[in-house]
Amino acid sequence: MKGSFKLGTIAGIGVFIHWTFSLLLAFIIFINYKAGHSASQIIWSVLFILSVFITVFLHELGHALAAKKYDINTKDITLLPIGGLARLERIPEKPSEELIVALAGPFVNIAIAFVTGLFIAMPSDAQQLSEQLMEGINGKTFLLHFFLVNFWLALFNLIPAFPMDGGRVLRALLSLKLQRHVATKIAARIGQLLAIGFIFLGFFGNPFLIFIGIFIIMGAQIELDFTVSKYLLEGDRVSDVLMTTYQSIDAQEKLRTAIDLLLNSQDRNFLITENGKPVGTLNRDQIIQGLSSGGDNEIIKNVMNKNLVYLEADALLENIFELVYKNKSHLMLVRKDEKLIGTLDTENLLEFILIKEAKSKNTNADS
Repeated sequence: MKGSFKLGTIAGIGVFIHWTFSLLLAFIIFINYKAGHSASQIIWSVLFILSVFITVFLHELGHALAAKKYDINTKDITLLPIGGLARLERIPEKPSEELIVALAGPFVNIAIAFVTGLFIAMPSDAQQLSEQLMEGINGKTFLLHFFLVNFWLALFNLIPAFPMDGGRVLRALLSLKLQRHVATKIAARIGQLLAIGFIFLGFFGNPFLIFIGIFIIMGAQIELDFTVSKYLLEGDRVSDVLMTTYQSIDAQEKLRTAIDLLLNSQDRNFLITENGKPVGTLNRDQIIQGLSSGGDNEIIKNVMNKNLVYLEADALLENIFELVYKNKSHLMLVRKDEKLIGTLDTENLLEFILIKEAKSKNTNADS
């Protein structure tokens, strides 16, 4: 993620922190200072925020280690002011696996709360609890606040608001009886309905809930679209959607050649060859970037993408959909028996999905 700084690596997973995290610390210091708190109270508040984000990291690490059990690697974990983000290579599709991976994070918070509870004297009643909380965060109440925040994080994450942990638990349970895309749609709609409630409450209480609500609405829709697209592609192969007509440019040509093709055709992605063999690809963004840095006399070989992505013609589209999605801005090469027979880009695949979706709706209407 842009603007993130690497803290280190744990279990082969890169750990990053976003620069905006410093703004959160500055805000905590400011509001404590404005409230007239002592230097000691400010330090305890800062330490508490840091400890909470260590907890958030452990929560995400729980997801990552559970996913690793199913041979799913985690690219990295990034700490943000609104929480943590573990980027798994893919989401497990077996309901039992998704259930375990989703529950792993909240389980970490429950375990931390349990261990913390062993070292504190629990308030005897609600009044005593209220009095201790009103003291703020200090040496005496630090562990109590830490216990409560972990308990709260576990419960909050288990709210069935897809794509939060609770929403993924809901989808996993629904998937035991329903097709995955149907289960995703139900979980997504429930999540979005709850998100509207978060946004409403945010206007009258904690504004933080507004950001969470927006995140849920957008995240749920993105995952729903992704899952439905994979479902629509079931049974289709790369050979059903490849493009046999495509533009190729020699690597030693100047960038003005690509600019002319870009302006005089509908193509946005080009195959770059050298001595008749593919050596890279070039898209519109790379053309603009190369034009800005080197002008139209820049050699294409210097600005092209040298990482070629090959797809087998007989591969099922549902199995390579995530690979295509990851390379959505690039042209991919399709081969059969080690021979190049065509290309595929995301735009062409999306058009194929739209056609399949329209045909599906028409079939359902006729029946």
